[in-house]
Amino acid sequence: MASGSFAPINSHVADVGSPPIPEAQSWTRRYDGSFGPLINLSQAVPGNAPHASFLERLGSVAGEAMTSQYGPINGDASLRQAYAEEMSRLYEGRIEAADTAITAGCNMAFFVAMMLLARRGESVLVPTPWYFNHQMSLDMLGIEPRPLPCRPENGFVPRIEDAEALIDEKVRAIVLVTPNNPTGAVYPAHVVEGFAELCAKRGIYLVIDETYRDFLPQGMNRAHGLFTSDAWRRNVIQLYSFSKSYAIPGHRMGAITADAALIEQIAKILDCIQICPPRTAQAVLPWAIEGLRGWREENRAEINRRAQVFRDALASLPEWKIESVGAYFAYLRHPFEGAKAQVVAEKLATERGVLCLPGSYFGPGQEGHLRIAVANVGADVLATLTDRLKGLAL
Repeated sequence: MASGSFAPINSHVADVGSPPIPEAQSWTRRYDGSFGPLINLSQAVPGNAPHASFLERLGSVAGEAMTSQYGPINGDASLRQAYAEEMSRLYEGRIEAADTAITAGCNMAFFVAMMLLARRGESVLVPTPWYFNHQMSLDMLGIEPRPLPCRPENGFVPRIEDAEALIDEKVRAIVLVTPNNPTGAVYPAHVVEGFAELCAKRGIYLVIDETYRDFLPQGMNRAHGLFTSDAWRRNVIQLYSFSKSYAIPGHRMGAITADAALIEQIAKILDCIQICPPRTAQAVLPWAIEGLRGWREENRAEINRRAQVFRDALASLPEWKIESVGAYFAYLRHPFEGAKAQVVAEKLATERGVLCLPGSYFGPGQEGHLRIAVANVGADVLATLTDRLKGLAL
């Protein structure tokens, strides 16, 4: 071995590309400000601060010795109970505290679920375009992320018949993400329920990531009816994030809902990778789940309003086609036939001061698209996109 070189590392890690968002953010260093301040529509970040009362409680709790100590592996009992009650209310089903575990963010919830369900060399169906951290996690675990195509002509909603054709003896689970990242597509309830039936029939799991469930369209209060009977306990695992709903992504708060027997198995994994979830926000969230319900509804209305402002801003630019929009995201087809998405995104960032992510970050066949995180900025800023996009040339 040559002096200064490294011994080999795990190829499942070495062969995975670097996190893509820092690469995109680096483009902005070349923007000269000629179109005004940078508009960052890349990483999904709440465009508002946490509620003032939440921050006040955080500050108080952070000063208590209790929050500096280890807590229960699966999360504090008060939060698990409050979250189970909220899940039961929202989905009109029976969910107990023992059916939940709190994680250090929803990315960890996904990682844990995949470790639980599949071994190296096995496969999981993942809707494409996919959330790149899902693909990266599976690659590092040695699990094949098998693409489940979601097509523009179907509103980027996966089809059950496509999934059934992809299932073989290696497939251990199907992942659904609704509202979807990156497309914003909201899957109809009958589609979600049909996937659960397919998984039950084929003896595999349905893992449904509902990170953005608190930003469903107005009037749609739950995404599906999976929890209205106890049939879900056999093969459904649900993932959630408190980050966007309470504007606290830095506190890393996620959750897993599964039958209590599966949660006991999940605890083995959590004990090795987090020991316990972060304590400070756990102490405040039981109050916030009920106490900030109205505030969350106001935020949902505002995020939906921003999506409409984005539509209006692009209405006079038909060459930029919005193919899907919902919750935090819009999926935009750019007008440059044959051009690579990264070239277009980089041009927007360096010349027009609009930072978004190229579709190529989200899996194969996405070169014609850009992902826009419409929730990141106010409606007044979104309205200026008309001038920023107009006349862009490669």
